[in-house]
Amino acid sequence: MCYRTKLNSKLSTLEKLLDARFIEPDAYKPMKEINAFTYIKTPVITDENTGEINMFHWGLIPFWAKDDKIKKMTLNAKIETVEEKPAFRNSAKNRCLIIADGYYEWQWLDPKGKEKQKSLLEPEDQEVFAFAGIYSTWKNPETDDLVNSYSIITTEANELMSEIHNNKKRMPVVLKKEDHSLWLSGKEVSHFAFPYEVPLNATHVE
Repeated sequence: MCYRTKLNSKLSTLEKLLDARFIEPDAYKPMKEINAFTYIKTPVITDENTGEINMFHWGLIPFWAKDDKIKKMTLNAKIETVEEKPAFRNSAKNRCLIIADGYYEWQWLDPKGKEKQKSLLEPEDQEVFAFAGIYSTWKNPETDDLVNSYSIITTEANELMSEIHNNKKRMPVVLKKEDHSLWLSGKEVSHFAFPYEVPLNATHVE
């Protein structure tokens, strides 16, 4: 799965590399580690306007949800079932790029995971990259506020990630730069399932 990411690049670097502009530049803060369970806003590019970088909450809230409690279960969406699961199927065609420059995963060093080794994963050929994502807009029934949120798509782990994420053997879908438009344009999700992959480097970190 994917619950810790990194986006520590400068705003100007993101805009240049992604050929897009932040709608709320003051809302962006570089972070060395982003914890999914804080449900904070991070930069995304949606299929509605590829020239804009927006700030959406991590943890997808379907439009039909009565409250936002479901978000703790929708941080990731399995590519194999994203078009079928009730929490995701209405959002499966709402495509977005979730911007990052790294993500973290833990290798279990014993059968119960009491000892773990943390690794930072980064693409070999992309300074800034995008996870494949889906998004939803939900109206809070108590405040009438609109909340934009997303989920990161995950797939079967490749050889490297099978060794690192050895308890679940999953990994997020990191898109090839040239495939950003394919994902956003609605290319069938199966095209992006493993063995689709981007070469990654892993670095042990504390």
